[in-house]
Amino acid sequence: MSQINYNHLYYFWQVCKTGSVVGAAEVLNLTPQTITGQIKALEDRLQGKLFKRQGRGLVPSELGQLVFRYADRMFLLSKEMLDIVNYRKEASLLFDVGVADALSKRIVSQLLETAVVADESIHLRCFESTHEMLLEQLSQHKLDMILSDCPIDSTQQEGLFSVKLGECGISFWCRDPLPELPFPACLEQQKLLIPGRRSMLGRKLLNWFQTQNLAVDILGEFDDAALMKAFGAANNAIFVAPSSYAGDVYYEKGISELGRIESVVEEYHVIFAERMIQHPAVRRICEKDFTEVFLKPQT
Repeated sequence: MSQINYNHLYYFWQVCKTGSVVGAAEVLNLTPQTITGQIKALEDRLQGKLFKRQGRGLVPSELGQLVFRYADRMFLLSKEMLDIVNYRKEASLLFDVGVADALSKRIVSQLLETAVVADESIHLRCFESTHEMLLEQLSQHKLDMILSDCPIDSTQQEGLFSVKLGECGISFWCRDPLPELPFPACLEQQKLLIPGRRSMLGRKLLNWFQTQNLAVDILGEFDDAALMKAFGAANNAIFVAPSSYAGDVYYEKGISELGRIESVVEEYHVIFAERMIQHPAVRRICEKDFTEVFLKPQT
């Protein structure tokens, strides 16, 4: 059997990805007639139809679905190969990391310190966004790794893996003057800022308020943890931050811890693609014991 024409296979793959011959023609800067002819040649080679009519459009046939699954893996692998080759061409090894914006920047900074060592030339680039957007970019090989507040299901996300790095307790903080009532009743006395409900922590807190029968007045929800803390400090609103901040910078700025809850924790997970398992920075982060980073402070 003669070798398959990979150009024909690539054109077929693009039609499946874009959903139409016209869409693939725009991506490839070719005429629709050229792509149709190339796909016909591939069908002749494979001795079967790759598409079938559905309404006014085309969908892959059973043979087409099979061929697409293999083609998709092949072209994604070729993209990975080019990424790795391009990394090695640089003076420094590029390491693109996505960070869920709801996470504590202080803790993330401590986690990322593990990725950088003196005897290895790594160019670290960090990008912030939501968990969902970062996962999409990771799947498209635009990121090497993600730090997020929730894991992924490897059985549902083929080729992606996650490792839990640790978790930390959550506290409520406020600038002086403080509410008069004890915790947690004091949370009903002033405006409250929480992480956005799209984040895992935000959803956990909303459930906790319900279980405690607290009628809180939520002034705002923030996807960005640093912005929430800054806004809370400036507007005398109660806000949420890791318990490990106790006795640190907030104390020096006249911000006090109102109370902490042990039943709700903020989790930290590293998520990466299969191709990154042997990346030195990923391996260091996955193998590191971060107990001290997440250790609850003594009071």
